[in-house]
Amino acid sequence: MGGVDVWVWWLVAAAALGIPLVLTAMPEFGMLAVGAVAAAGTAGLGWGYVAQVVVFAVVSSALILVVRPVARRMRAGRPELSSGVDALKGRQAVVLERVDGQGGRIKLAGEVWSARSLDTESAYEPGRQVDVVEIDGATAVVM
Repeated sequence: MGGVDVWVWWLVAAAALGIPLVLTAMPEFGMLAVGAVAAAGTAGLGWGYVAQVVVFAVVSSALILVVRPVARRMRAGRPELSSGVDALKGRQAVVLERVDGQGGRIKLAGEVWSARSLDTESAYEPGRQVDVVEIDGATAVVM
């Protein structure tokens, strides 16, 4: 192949497979790239073309068949992370000033928030623990 060792061509193929991996975030390309690196190692050991192709196919297929389902399960089992005001829902707060249907103040996540009770008939006195049900603008709705 033009004076360049075959193992170098396998490494070029591995690098070429790494480009769509980065651009598309499809892990299958990375697994094919690892197969190409394994084939480069086979070529470096002096094995023939058939052995190189077989090693490429076996390593790539094994990675796709084994790693891909494991990665998919891990991605599916990952809980969603809440951020911003969504992360405050369900947290507990301490009443600083009486909270009723009209308003009040609580300490939530280390900050003082305006608050109102979910049930307009309920009132919570200072020092009481309350649960944040939702955030309405800059007001925590508690119960």
